Amino acid sequence: MTDPAARTSTEECDVLIERLTGVAVITLNNPARRNALTPDSADRLVQAFEKIDADVNIGALIVKGADGSFCSGADLRSLGSAMDDPTSDEAYGALERIYRAFTRFGEMGVPTIAAVRGSAVGAGVNLAMAADVRIVAENARIISGFLKLGLHPGGGHFQLLVQGSSRETAAAMGVFSQEISGKRAAQLGLAWESVDDAEVESRAIELAQSAASDPGLTRKAIQSLRLTTPPVVPWAAALQAERAPQLWSLRRAANRRADV
Repeated sequence: MTDPAARTSTEECDVLIERLTGVAVITLNNPARRNALTPDSADRLVQAFEKIDADVNIGALIVKGADGSFCSGADLRSLGSAMDDPTSDEAYGALERIYRAFTRFGEMGVPTIAAVRGSAVGAGVNLAMAADVRIVAENARIISGFLKLGLHPGGGHFQLLVQGSSRETAAAMGVFSQEISGKRAAQLGLAWESVDDAEVESRAIELAQSAASDPGLTRKAIQSLRLTTPPVVPWAAALQAERAPQLWSLRRAANRRADV
């Protein structure tokens, strides 16, 4: 059980940090947009990750979303000129800031857990897949979502799906736009465990605390695991492979809006 006296909380706008005994919990807190990421909130998320990594007393990190939903992806309204001129410095930089949120999550010095309730869509799937372990609600909705918006996936989306499951799963979700439940995600290997919605966060904390009793050891162990289980291609290469067609798709979407 968590010692209530060991619990502290700080708020940074749409990113909340809570420290339990040896465990940090970061909450995406933009429920009005189902916890969508903006460039600014992505920056704050990266800053939160930096704080957690610097705290040697933390042995595990959980990322979750407020109000029963994980993350609905990137907030396209916040990308400024990205939809009009995707190759502009502003647009390129805005996308890079959102990409950095989940690449930094994947680089954490501590083992990480994504506690997924409600929906994870697009970049929200990337964020969840960047974790070492996922605990998902059986009724969670896992949706690639890019192609339905007329956009090419980005941020290493395909690589993350393949690494978590298989090329077939990545094709079904990312190309054929198949939505899956949390229960199905666990069956496909995209999650460690699916549980009742009300149990997701408590189960994630239980799992995290099993790793947090010896933070120094778990930090070493998770780095060894990552070094000895390389992805299909380096994440940086996956980012670049998807970047050009994603920028093209953003520009095409802008042209279609202009023709309406």
